[in-house]
Amino acid sequence: MKALLHRHRELCERAVDPLEIAAGLEALGITDRTAARFRHRDVFSLAEELYARVPRDGASRPYPEPVRVPRVSAGWILLTLLPGALGTAVLAGLHLTHGQARLPVALGGLLAVGLAVRAALRRGPLAAAPGTPSWRTGSGTRAWTLCLLGYALLGDGLLRAILAGGPDALPTGAPDGPWPVTAAPALALTLACAPAAWCAHLLAAGARRRLAGSRGLEDFTAAARPLLLGTFALFLGALTALLALCGAALHEGAHYPQALTLGALLLLARLLTVHHRRHAPALVLAAAAATEAAALALPLAGRLPGCAFLATPVQTLVDAWGTAAVPVLACGTAALTLLVHAQRTLTQASAHAPTGAPE
Repeated sequence: MKALLHRHRELCERAVDPLEIAAGLEALGITDRTAARFRHRDVFSLAEELYARVPRDGASRPYPEPVRVPRVSAGWILLTLLPGALGTAVLAGLHLTHGQARLPVALGGLLAVGLAVRAALRRGPLAAAPGTPSWRTGSGTRAWTLCLLGYALLGDGLLRAILAGGPDALPTGAPDGPWPVTAAPALALTLACAPAAWCAHLLAAGARRRLAGSRGLEDFTAAARPLLLGTFALFLGALTALLALCGAALHEGAHYPQALTLGALLLLARLLTVHHRRHAPALVLAAAAATEAAALALPLAGRLPGCAFLATPVQTLVDAWGTAAVPVLACGTAALTLLVHAQRTLTQASAHAPTGAPE
């Protein structure tokens, strides 16, 4: 026991309660079986002894501090509502402008929405935990996310134009233009920042409470798995309602399969990033974006002499299922991969250990 305490002294000294020590030990690979070698029934019991053995300055604390549950703040609530409000304003501006004035309105609006989303991701339940990723990883994740959102806005229309022999003109923003823009899913995704933040808050708060009430790692995992799936389903339900509302308001198709798979992918990627799991979301987002880019590039490459076979896979897929098949296949597969990964990682106590970050 003394050797174990010496090896993990830094973890034990900075912990504010035994729960942090248990989560840290689990992250280091110590399981209930390992704890049994130290004559403890589980990692939680082992963490309690380590917490009691560490000398501390000031008054003694015979009882562990209550688990810290994330607080609801008016600041982050307003920030998560801002992207949807700006997205609505941009679409209203595009409907009221014509001709050359539409381009600066669109560019300015996209910039404003992007800054609002960035602000919403820097504070509150969607904010990444301390220990930010490397510049390369963070920049790559943002770039792939922008590619996926750009395809959601313009991809289906561009793919349809490419397969028809175009594109012959730039998008005009009109539904009947040569390169149609799907505005309803884009608007719904900006509005979905608010329910995404609430779902992330519910997951964090629920996991902390279950962490306090669990007496073993297996108990916590069994309680955390339905919590994760429940918050995930709650977000999909909210996004479905927003898609229906935006489609009705804009008098265009809601594009449920494309938007729901993309929304699910972005939510899972953000939840994993928030809870210290950054590598897998970056890889999966890159794979999804690369798949959509390949779907656009292969038909263009097939126009080269002797390369018609390159366009065959995309043409066959579109002929069978329509242009929606490309984003649904790319984002759906990626979301399913992250969901499986999240069920293994976000149901561990180490993913929800208190970090002291401001909520």
